[in-house]
Amino acid sequence: MNDQAWIEAALTAARPRAVAALMRYFRDLDLAEEAFQDACLKALQSWPSKGPPRDPASWLIFVGRNAGVDGLRRRSRQTELPDEDRLSDLDDVETPAAERLDAADYRDDVLRLLFTCCHPDLPATQQVALALRIVSGVPTARIARAFLVSEAAMEQRITRAKARIAQAGLPFETPSAVDRIERLGPVAAMIYLVFNEGYTAPPQQGERAGFAEEAIRLGRLLLRLFPGEPEIMGLVALMLLQHARGPARFDAQGAVILLEHQDRSLWDRKLIQEGLALLDKALRHVRPGPYQAQAAIAALHARARSFDETDWNGIERLYASLEVMEPSPVVTLNRAVAVMKTRGPEAALEMIGPLADKLDGYFYLHGLTGALLKQLGRHDEARTAFDRAIALANTPAEAAHIRDQIDSLAAGQQAAPAT
Repeated sequence: MNDQAWIEAALTAARPRAVAALMRYFRDLDLAEEAFQDACLKALQSWPSKGPPRDPASWLIFVGRNAGVDGLRRRSRQTELPDEDRLSDLDDVETPAAERLDAADYRDDVLRLLFTCCHPDLPATQQVALALRIVSGVPTARIARAFLVSEAAMEQRITRAKARIAQAGLPFETPSAVDRIERLGPVAAMIYLVFNEGYTAPPQQGERAGFAEEAIRLGRLLLRLFPGEPEIMGLVALMLLQHARGPARFDAQGAVILLEHQDRSLWDRKLIQEGLALLDKALRHVRPGPYQAQAAIAALHARARSFDETDWNGIERLYASLEVMEPSPVVTLNRAVAVMKTRGPEAALEMIGPLADKLDGYFYLHGLTGALLKQLGRHDEARTAFDRAIALANTPAEAAHIRDQIDSLAAGQQAAPAT
């Protein structure tokens, strides 16, 4: 691995902890992010020659804090600063505010920052987008794709959220019991988006693939804070069940292996058992929700000993329930896959037809459309759909999969007898 690659991986892994700690120091989101960027620049200058520090996150926090203090001095020459010991003493991490947070079991800096970003004064879309960008460093373009909006629109959304936090002077303090419940939904959504960023990354993209485990860690912490909340149980169960399939999802070259071709002996049975147990515990509360429904779908896949034994009727029913709980064109698109298995490609194609306008910029719509048209023998239309899909691919693995589909179309047409 070259210098640039390992440094980028180290910075990516350290970002959540470092930004969260700097936010605790400065109580200012812009200043914390700016201090982290300054520390990253110094790392790029220092680490190639000196090697990585033993604890990159602590190094970035220390350097970022000093850079932030220097920045405050430059911008506040006419304003008296606090005493040096208040700015420089490492013990200031245990301020009264932090102690109150710790006393309330908010012991993880990253989780504290999540609750700050997901403050109810911000619209829900801004809460999730801001937390995803600031806490996990996910590129704005990828966040935009997750929300099915343009990159420019997402950049404006994040900018507005940061400005609103600065204007409101939102306190970095322990939220009340009511506040916690109000913020739970956006925090859970943010964690699942982080998980998906890692889940879709092939093993070769280690710095991004690590987001899946980071999201599971955050989910476990959230569950510790809300041990009786079945939707958080469902969220963690869903991530565990999906992550269990990770070792079988890509080949040695990083190409996608579809579910039907995966070697199920590679699935992590320990994670599956933990996820199934957690889902069963959630369902006993009899308070259904979207994460529990999605986890139940993942559980049906996990329980099937082979692809042919998958309970597609049960999966379709669960997606139908999910459409009622959380109407979304993406949910309908996923349901269409189950419909294809139970009622055939024609019925599935009819189901996704109305989604064309809403999901025109969505890779999976065109990939599924191409697959359905291919099954129906409509190869020219399938090629058009696959061409659109490959232009929208989010990863090299997705693009490679679509190229394989196009190649198989060409091979099938060459083998077809003349008429």
